[in-house]
Amino acid sequence: MFENLSEKLQRVFKNLRGEGKLTPENMESALREIRVALLEADVHFRVVKQLIERIKEKAMGQEVLASLSPGQQVIKIVHDELVHILGTHQAKLRFANEPPSVIMIVGLQGSGKTTSTGKLAKYLSKNGRSPIMVSVDVYRPAARKQLSVIARELKLPIYEGAPEEASKPIDLARSARREANQTGRDTILVDTAGRLHIDEELMTELQQLKELMNPTEVLFVADAMTGQDAVKSAEEFHKRLGITGVILTKMDGDARGGAALSIRTVTDQPLKFVGVGEKFDALEPFHPDRVANRILGMGDVLSLIEKVEQNIDQKKAEEMQRKLIDNEFSLEDFRDQLRQLRKLGPL
Repeated sequence: MFENLSEKLQRVFKNLRGEGKLTPENMESALREIRVALLEADVHFRVVKQLIERIKEKAMGQEVLASLSPGQQVIKIVHDELVHILGTHQAKLRFANEPPSVIMIVGLQGSGKTTSTGKLAKYLSKNGRSPIMVSVDVYRPAARKQLSVIARELKLPIYEGAPEEASKPIDLARSARREANQTGRDTILVDTAGRLHIDEELMTELQQLKELMNPTEVLFVADAMTGQDAVKSAEEFHKRLGITGVILTKMDGDARGGAALSIRTVTDQPLKFVGVGEKFDALEPFHPDRVANRILGMGDVLSLIEKVEQNIDQKKAEEMQRKLIDNEFSLEDFRDQLRQLRKLGPL
């Protein structure tokens, strides 16, 4: 993600570093290039305008123009403004004081709601919660079957519902809450129906579900590949439903990443997770500062360290270290190391 934007911004900063001294003229030229880079990355025009104005205001200050390393100062300003636009701090999920907490997953058809529900359930179960899933999508053929297949694969509970509830989303949601209470589950993930476009019928149903379940989170699932369409639909869902956060899927496939930069400003709701692959553990909490580092080509070491801690076997690593010191490292050990590295995904 963000490859195109990173490349262009780094070119701008490289040119700035080549300047011995910053002048209003070369600063204007740099800002023009930054604006074009952001628009080409499919960032919403309102967000670009706001970002450029804030950067210009700070970068044209006397201490930046007179400093010994003006290029670095500008990079710092752009970094700080990107973090500001992305949300300043990581937005964590909120849970009810009295369980079960309800998380509603909403969005348009094909954005990845059902898969995201499974990914989120796995994330929660790894972080000390005991989730139960329920699909109330009674319209899309095999939608509920899809979630039960995912639940089986993850070995996590799902409320399937009685035959008489099969066409009634409200009844399914109500019974899922009863099931959660009876089985001691502390989080209910409600995978709702989507449409190819926003319509009155869908919104009315979602509003009724929200009233019934009183969720602590209404998470909008947006497909990063659809760019500005994802931003428009997020804005519309927020007006009608009052979403509390966004899960941005398919971020691994979108080299532009403009939707990530736009959604937070347009809806005023935080990005909470990004989907970065097809596997069920490919869901990352969204850290604005780390993403700003990635965009500016500074790397994201903290996320890499967390990934290593999750996937690398500590005992095996220590044994490997001992073998290297004692000169016992074999081809089999080398193969084992490569296998451990492959667990991290593409470097």
